[in-house]
Amino acid sequence: MAQPNWLQARVEYSVAEALLAALRLAPLPVANALAQAASRVLDIALPKLRKTASINLTFAFPKLSEREKKALVNGVFRSIARMLVAIARFPTLNAHNISDWIYYEGLENYLDAKQQGNGVLVATAHLGNWELSAFAHALMTEPMHVMVRPLDNLLIDRLVEDRRILSGNRLIFKKDAARAVLKALKQNEAVGVLIDQNTSAAEGLFVNFFGRLACAGSGFIKLAHHSGAPVIPGFALWDEAQKRYVLRFYPPIPMTGDVHADTQRVHAVLEQIIAEHPDQWLWIHRRWKTRPPGQPSLY
Repeated sequence: MAQPNWLQARVEYSVAEALLAALRLAPLPVANALAQAASRVLDIALPKLRKTASINLTFAFPKLSEREKKALVNGVFRSIARMLVAIARFPTLNAHNISDWIYYEGLENYLDAKQQGNGVLVATAHLGNWELSAFAHALMTEPMHVMVRPLDNLLIDRLVEDRRILSGNRLIFKKDAARAVLKALKQNEAVGVLIDQNTSAAEGLFVNFFGRLACAGSGFIKLAHHSGAPVIPGFALWDEAQKRYVLRFYPPIPMTGDVHADTQRVHAVLEQIIAEHPDQWLWIHRRWKTRPPGQPSLY
């Protein structure tokens, strides 16, 4: 995707910086309301996002009514708003107050994996609060490496990156990902990777995902095979009853050594977890954009 021009980039950055400042300084109830308003503006300003989500939901959950789909998409924008508030307040979060925001379930799955000595590959997704998950884990247990893709607006990207490393995490960029990931795993460290986005046919392979073929990157599984690192699904999921997130680590996903079979297995687990929390996944992303040869676009 093309980067915005200089003026557009500056305007977008100024808006983002002002919004994060307001969300950080305002009382929490006011910040939550402001973030919800901002997500509503995003929804109205970019109607293609809701259209994409509706298309995705139509074939992922074909029995949903239009009303039910609308409610789920509304939930997605509420989830984005909650994440904005958390990112804005990263500078105020520490080991003493992080439990006000998040708690663990299944931490033993992560700790047992670390005991093997080959590092840990945390398979995560744009589900719940993916920014808070790694940030909080660094404060509650230990820092980790996080693979990131730079945002198109490099000014906003720097703004976000500065917050991502506040709790001690280290960033791995795609251009040197394989070498950096393998080095971290060799040192028995953890690496978190978002595995749920669309990729090109040249970089991935097709797996069944919500009943449709989706192009998934194969590099994650190849790294697991090469390193012997356990693959642990991990997500920060909103708990409405407690009004905070739960950082849930799931049991390791067995690897067979077959890249396609293991990629499918990981995505089957991801699909199940998304289906349990459908209003917290980023349906507004064109996940099924890349099609097998000869198949028409879904969008």
